[in-house]
Amino acid sequence: MSFRLVLLVAALAALFSAGRGAPAGNAGWQAGLATADITPQAAQWMSGYGGRNRPAEGTLHPLFAKVLALEDAAGHRAVVVTTDLLGIPQTIYDRVCAELKQRHGLGRDQIMLHASHSHCTPVLRGALYDAYPLPEAQKPVIEAYSLELEKTLVDTVGRAFAALAPAQLAAGQGTTGFAVNRRNNPEAQVPELRRKLELKGPVDHSVPVLAVSAPDGTLKAVVFGYACHNTTLNFYQWAGDYAGFAQIALQRSHPGATAMFFSGCGADQNPLPRREVHQAERYGNLLAAAVEEVLLQAPAPIPPRLRTAHAFAPLNLGPTPTKEELARLAQGTPTTLTRWAGRLLAELEAGKTLPRSYPYPVQVWRLGADRLWIALGGEVVVDYALRFKREFGPSTWVAGYANDVMAYIPSARVLAEDRPPRTNGRPGYEGNTSMYVYGQPAHTWADDIEETIATHVHRLVGEVRAP
Repeated sequence: MSFRLVLLVAALAALFSAGRGAPAGNAGWQAGLATADITPQAAQWMSGYGGRNRPAEGTLHPLFAKVLALEDAAGHRAVVVTTDLLGIPQTIYDRVCAELKQRHGLGRDQIMLHASHSHCTPVLRGALYDAYPLPEAQKPVIEAYSLELEKTLVDTVGRAFAALAPAQLAAGQGTTGFAVNRRNNPEAQVPELRRKLELKGPVDHSVPVLAVSAPDGTLKAVVFGYACHNTTLNFYQWAGDYAGFAQIALQRSHPGATAMFFSGCGADQNPLPRREVHQAERYGNLLAAAVEEVLLQAPAPIPPRLRTAHAFAPLNLGPTPTKEELARLAQGTPTTLTRWAGRLLAELEAGKTLPRSYPYPVQVWRLGADRLWIALGGEVVVDYALRFKREFGPSTWVAGYANDVMAYIPSARVLAEDRPPRTNGRPGYEGNTSMYVYGQPAHTWADDIEETIATHVHRLVGEVRAP
């Protein structure tokens, strides 16, 4: 090969590398962090519990949005966004993704939005409106907050990218056992059942941990998860619940580091007993201690390779309720059910056609050689996490409440258990009635929900594992 040809090949290689966004001389991870306070300043309605009947009345501790921006050795970028929110609705997810695409060229596969599912956080635009007796005056307040939240999330991502610097990533997994399957264990009996070692039902007590450090080993961020509802507290103060306390504890122990929580598949899991602030703090400290144990044991380094994939799985809805059925259900004292039925009836009478499926976000990342991170939308039961860990290996992390929280996501088992007549009360997570709370236009999902989700997860895992 002639000298001139060698120069030409080298120049073309450099142009190709630049086109992919690979920074010169970057042989490892780049990471950037940014945090924003998202505590509502106006008197705003609280989400979480159906019995909410007035706005928040104070703040136990602030609510935050936190961003970890990542770039691998090849220049592929992605962002992890964690929020102290019940769930991010479709409208906010869509608008944030569109703005990040325009500003930073990010596709949905590169954007992972998490909600902690704390039940002491604000109602957001278009979400859970049927669940509460919302005064009309509250809707402009909710809209204004939602618009500001979208702007804050986008701006915080921008600040995180601006802070990109050389970093090291490592992963590990701990465990803590306070989550209890709320469908199989009556709340009042949990202390005695725990004492007798007789708690029932599937659980996932694992604590996945992603540690981000500076080249000198200084901890810059720790991203961690747990599969349990953030429902310890039910008062009228803004709070991050046990997940908020865990982040506070970790940041106290590691000054200058950012602690970020994501929720696992804990829709059918509760922190029990509950209702007291000291219990939320205790669970938070237990979770933080599990993370500290992983950090103490030096988690395994992750090579600077990132693969990302995303798809919308069309989840089929069950039978559409008829006008006659909705008219009957809309009668009586206002409740979540009557508001849901009345709204759908009005839509049908206005000539609208109710949707028969929902575009459900499924996302898979591969970090390094073999670390899979699966992110699923909605309130996902623990069966999904246990299944995907069996199918893809123990180094798999499975998050729920990611990107778009549109309804409960039962497994085939839960749907079958909750099909009338039910064999027991199955308190706390009803696979056949939860659609009313989120306003979905059916009583339940179709029976193929689990296999539809699993099919898309398997396809995306295949994409990120492909050579």
